[in-house]
Amino acid sequence: MSTQFNPVQIYTVTDDYSGTRLDNCLLSKMKGIPRSKIYSIIRKGEVRVNKSRCKPSQKLQIGDEVRIPPYSNEHKATKKAENNLKDKLINSIIFKDKKFIILNKPVGIASHGGSGISLGVIEAFRQIDKSYKEAQLVHRLDKDTSGCLVIALRKSILREFHKEIREGHVDKDYLALVKGSWPKSLNTVEVSLLKDRLKSGEREVQIDPRGKNSISHFEVVKAKKTLSLVKCRIITGRTHQIRVHATHSGHPIVGDIKYGDKNFNKALKADINRMMLHAHEIKFKNMKIEASTKIPDDFTKLMKKYD
Repeated sequence: MSTQFNPVQIYTVTDDYSGTRLDNCLLSKMKGIPRSKIYSIIRKGEVRVNKSRCKPSQKLQIGDEVRIPPYSNEHKATKKAENNLKDKLINSIIFKDKKFIILNKPVGIASHGGSGISLGVIEAFRQIDKSYKEAQLVHRLDKDTSGCLVIALRKSILREFHKEIREGHVDKDYLALVKGSWPKSLNTVEVSLLKDRLKSGEREVQIDPRGKNSISHFEVVKAKKTLSLVKCRIITGRTHQIRVHATHSGHPIVGDIKYGDKNFNKALKADINRMMLHAHEIKFKNMKIEASTKIPDDFTKLMKKYD
């Protein structure tokens, strides 16, 4: 079978994709191209928006002209999701209707494929039912973060969710188990964060005055000498924000391999098998949509052991 080659295209953004991230738009337009390839061609400058270089996270507006470079359809098909993964995701749904789904994402599953990950939540979801074929992530959670994750089933509702996010009408509350006794007086962390992408494709974030401002509010739920359970509301949504803020404050998240305390994690190795960060609640205030989850069982067990 011959390879189908698609020439350069100039796509003018319509209402259907207004407010959509560039990478998500390209995934829809460039059928069969994996997310990792999408990121690569954007980084190389092969994709342009209004003749300018762009980032995967750029939000498109009606009338924007997107240059889609030539590509072939000779790519590996999306990996087929195993039935146990599909069942795990179905059982994690805490709300669904015809427009969107909210699930309590299990730990250890990436939100989407890319950077060496062939299959994430969204790719698996699209295989569960034909009505989920056009599903899109409203936001993301790290692979090792569990909790509330919202998936839009229609472009119209995706635009509404993204409008809420852009205008700051979303509350996101997380629960984290951290090292040591978090002081009640430490209720706000505000620093500049600079994001970098390693050769491996992994993202790494550092505190740097050249970066973007980031703000998190912390509230102590329970503080003990060894561990504290804290609630965190992010005011800005920077990559790895809570993890970096916690470490900067001297109370790294338990089980955080990238930014945490290696010796502390090693001492608790027999009791943990994950990063102890959970997306506890999410609220889209103008849309009057909210969801919450209970404290994960492994959080409760660890707190009891070191009470």
